[in-house]
Amino acid sequence: MMNYQPIIVEDSGRLVEDCTVSAVRTIDIEIQALSAMRNAILAEGAHGSISQAVELIAGAKGRLVVTGMGKSGHIGRKIAATMRSTGTPAVFLHPGEASHGDMGLIDPADIVLALTWSGETSELSDIFHYCQNFGIKLIAATSKRDSTAARTADVCLMLPVVREACPLELAPTSSSTMQLVLGDILAVALIEARGFTPTEFRNFHPGGTLGSRLSTVGDLMGTGDAIPRVSPDTTPIAAALEMSSKRYGCTAVVDGTGTLMGAFTDGDLRRCIATNSMDGELSKHMSHKPVSVAPDMLATDALRIMNESAVMVLFVQDQGQLIGIVHMHDIVGTGVA
Repeated sequence: MMNYQPIIVEDSGRLVEDCTVSAVRTIDIEIQALSAMRNAILAEGAHGSISQAVELIAGAKGRLVVTGMGKSGHIGRKIAATMRSTGTPAVFLHPGEASHGDMGLIDPADIVLALTWSGETSELSDIFHYCQNFGIKLIAATSKRDSTAARTADVCLMLPVVREACPLELAPTSSSTMQLVLGDILAVALIEARGFTPTEFRNFHPGGTLGSRLSTVGDLMGTGDAIPRVSPDTTPIAAALEMSSKRYGCTAVVDGTGTLMGAFTDGDLRRCIATNSMDGELSKHMSHKPVSVAPDMLATDALRIMNESAVMVLFVQDQGQLIGIVHMHDIVGTGVA
């Protein structure tokens, strides 16, 4: 067990030094708590309470209702938010409000997750009775195996008894960290169990940087008449006119079935001018095997390919057919880079 040394502030330099010691000590104590939690989960094995809880939540026809009082309640709100953003319908229910009318929020098809370090949080008793009376499955996360919460729950997630990082050993610190990590454990396991995809994640995060990072090429590409395209027997002059009428600085070369044969770029045009080769079929001057991608590729991956291939434009194909074109500016403009 670690001995706490009080922080004595004599000047600003000493304050910084002592706060650094305190910070590292806090981190060390909470790491020890998480290590104990890890060992407890490993000891339970593959069929332990974590697996039971994930199976219960994944199989629910309703939502996950998370509840807790005090700091456990604040952690519960975060857990519910994480669940919602990763494909598990979830809400937070305040125990006090539940006792005064909000109990009706809980549907018989729901699963209740209650966070209570002591297992004896009096404000949760009404929720426990409600779950018992109406056959609602209850998951309890507590540190006391012989507590009311542990005995009432259908699945009990036991958290190891650890030392709080608070020097008074009163403020929830190590214990609330474990609760937070427990929520992440359940959320990640549910992501993996459901095969939750980046596309589904984007549906819940349409705005901000996350939404931009999860945009696909199909979301950003030009389609239809916006795609510059000519046939292989077109002349370089006609291809240059097609390029000038569009904004991509190149044109696709396609056959009669819409299959991408090549590309004619600004560089190809300059070479034609330099060699006075502005006549003849474009197939003799075009760049063969232009870089193309699928419409479901993430914009971030498309940008990486552009940088690696030193190109500004990617053609988009689906089952061998040209269906779109995307410029680097289209991707960068979303805020991906």
